[in-house]
Amino acid sequence: MEAWSQFVQLLFSGLTVGSIYALVALGFVITYSVTGILNLAQGDFAMLGALLCMTFVNSGMPFALAIGLSIAAVMAIGALFERLAIQPARRSSVAVLIIITIGVSFVFRGLALLVWGTDPYALRPFSGHEALHLFGAVIQWQSIWAVIISVISFLALHLFLNRTSIGKAVTACVINPFAARLMGINIRKMSLGAMAVSAGLGALAGIVIAPISGASYDMGMMIGLKAFIAAVVGGLTNAPAAIAGAFLVGLLESFAEGYLSSGYKEAISFGLLLLVLFFMPNGLFAKMTGKRV
Repeated sequence: MEAWSQFVQLLFSGLTVGSIYALVALGFVITYSVTGILNLAQGDFAMLGALLCMTFVNSGMPFALAIGLSIAAVMAIGALFERLAIQPARRSSVAVLIIITIGVSFVFRGLALLVWGTDPYALRPFSGHEALHLFGAVIQWQSIWAVIISVISFLALHLFLNRTSIGKAVTACVINPFAARLMGINIRKMSLGAMAVSAGLGALAGIVIAPISGASYDMGMMIGLKAFIAAVVGGLTNAPAAIAGAFLVGLLESFAEGYLSSGYKEAISFGLLLLVLFFMPNGLFAKMTGKRV
């Protein structure tokens, strides 16, 4: 019974972490599919969302309003990032664009350090219910919220891309940018929208995980790195594949930490990344659907 309760505990821990990775990985996929850019500042959107939400809540703002305002603010930051840093360098090489995103990541982290300092901050959980006891395991409601919010976000994005005219325009830009231009679709606006949506997903991920792990100026670095690994492992141009990769990485890390040692957690993630790059560079799940994004 003890072994079973440990398994359930690790399973929910992996699903929680996988949900966060999936939200950020989805941002990687959207940005890369529409713009062709690997935005290595994606994890810092999670940091900004968490710290802004904490600030708004501590100022006395209602929790739901603080969440919405934080996501909107980070989406605006993402849009400014695209207009001021990415668009002027659109004709540069891929390496230059990646270096720009790394530089912006350092800027975000430096500003956060100046504003909030080095101390971690706590954000209260979404609900004050007692922990759920399941098969001997203790499951925090924030973990359940993380999975639920992630699933709702995935479904909402799927409906947006497939049931709305703007979403179909984004999909057209992904499939064939040249044909999309011929049809009158403004690629620059789609690029702006993709960056804003990606920033919003990152902010949501940071807000969801902050009550569990806390919020700090450097939290986005590791979240972004693990989400990037998840996106590459699943499939960088395929949203369902990236989501599957994120949950796979989250579960592998959780079970490695529980059954082996916490020191093996990082090694397994990076080892899996290397194996995929060597033998399946398109990702483990890249063929799970025929359409990108």
